[in-house]
Amino acid sequence: MSTRDTLKLFLLSTLWGMSFIFMRVASPEFGVVPLILVRMGLGALLLLPLLMSRNYLQLVRDNIGKLALLGFINHVIPFSLLALATLQLEAGFTSLINATTPIFTALIGALWFATSIQKRQYIGLATAFFGIYVLSGDRLDFDIGGDGWFILAVLGATFFYGLAGNYSKTHLSHLPVRVLAAGSCSISGLVLLIPGLMLWPEAPISSMAWASALALATLSTAVAFLLFFSVLASAGATAASTVTFLVPVSALLWGYLLLDEVLTWRILLGMAITLGGTAVATGMLPHWRRRGRRAPCTTE
Repeated sequence: MSTRDTLKLFLLSTLWGMSFIFMRVASPEFGVVPLILVRMGLGALLLLPLLMSRNYLQLVRDNIGKLALLGFINHVIPFSLLALATLQLEAGFTSLINATTPIFTALIGALWFATSIQKRQYIGLATAFFGIYVLSGDRLDFDIGGDGWFILAVLGATFFYGLAGNYSKTHLSHLPVRVLAAGSCSISGLVLLIPGLMLWPEAPISSMAWASALALATLSTAVAFLLFFSVLASAGATAASTVTFLVPVSALLWGYLLLDEVLTWRILLGMAITLGGTAVATGMLPHWRRRGRRAPCTTE
């Protein structure tokens, strides 16, 4: 990557890491659905100028159904599940479990999209899931007030991210990234409009919660999407995917500095195991990438 792309990547990881902080602050006052309505509605308004071309608008009209499905499984459901999780879980902890998205992407691709899994990916998947156990094994309490259901909510979000990634690659790869981003965000905002207004909180919302919600929409959604697609276009998918490993570090750091969240050895160890397994599964480590390339030769 160029120096500019590297700087963009670090800025992107900061913005997406901060999204967990923003949700942690705003979710209790807004509620889950109204907060995601603000996120997607304002984010869509900021991204819509990217579609101000007859060709782009025609592409949206021609693919309205597919974009609607993408918005539902990539924005509406996972964003809502993450907002729900931050009602109970720390921002940094939530981001660590969310970092397993590539794991679910690989599993769903193998099960439903005929994507092959190499031997090194099985090792990486097993390692990453063990890391999740290290992170959350002592918190899987499903009684009232326990963390168990909220941890499952985060895993549910990563499942839908994985589903959306495979669906987009299979059915929407022919579309420009601006059509994917602005089109799916706009449809998501419309889907959330009625339920978001119906569930809008009766109590006044504090200025801090409003500031967090607006930052979530502008910085962690609209600006972050533009940065991500910019890195994707100039540096490629492999480089862009490294943000998976930077976001949890950013969220843990900001959670520690801004919300006084505690960093324990269990969290740090679980993070190392989970991200290490994810790196192996996605081929981010050069040694495992070389082994993955040599594997077909040894079986012929």
